[in-house]
Amino acid sequence: MADANFVYLTQERLIELERELKELKTHGRKEIAGKISEARSHGDLSENAEYDAAKEEQGMFELRISKLQNVLSRARVVDASKFEEGVVHILSQVEVKNLKTNKTFSYHLVSPEEADFQTGKIATTSPVGQGLMGKKVGELVKVKAPAGLLEFQILSVK
Repeated sequence: MADANFVYLTQERLIELERELKELKTHGRKEIAGKISEARSHGDLSENAEYDAAKEEQGMFELRISKLQNVLSRARVVDASKFEEGVVHILSQVEVKNLKTNKTFSYHLVSPEEADFQTGKIATTSPVGQGLMGKKVGELVKVKAPAGLLEFQILSVK
């Protein structure tokens, strides 16, 4: 699953992105057009900060739409039930013990588009994610990360 052309998503995340895109293309574009129209009605566009801000917002808005379309065009839904049990793969919930600090961490391995470190979701393409992929319970893993060499023992894989 290392093909860089595909974006691996859960079914739930795919649905969320499709809904967001639909909302942006329908209601969002109308809202932005309204803001631009309102700002345009205030007179001289060359000195109209409100118009400039609305156009800037429109540009950012269209960029988000473009990014979503790109992700969705490359999306592949991942079904975790088809993976071998006990082996770390995308969508695995992995509990590891840092051998230097003796602290335990739980990571949920996801695609880069779904990664959110605050909620424990790490990308399979991150240094830790790459180091864990394909490993089994009990294995020792050494990962070269920006913080230095990390050593983990895999405690569980769900």
